[in-house]
Amino acid sequence: MNDLYHQAREAVARAELLSLAAETDIQREAVQKEISRAKTLLSNAFDQLTPAEQDQLMVMQEHLQSIGDFDSYL
Repeated sequence: MNDLYHQAREAVARAELLSLAAETDIQREAVQKEISRAKTLLSNAFDQLTPAEQDQLMVMQEHLQSIGDFDSYL
């Protein structure tokens, strides 16, 4: 697995953790920034990965979408 893949996984995990603790507007902004960063990393890594890793990235992308959707309801 390449470095971009690991960075993307870590960014997704950070976004999730931040979203769980986000109570203020500033914290929610931090979640959105981390989601944006993670999406960029996912996109950058995609072409360099195996089909199985690409499938995992698509699952991570869907997860980011759900975090973002949940955050918008707070």
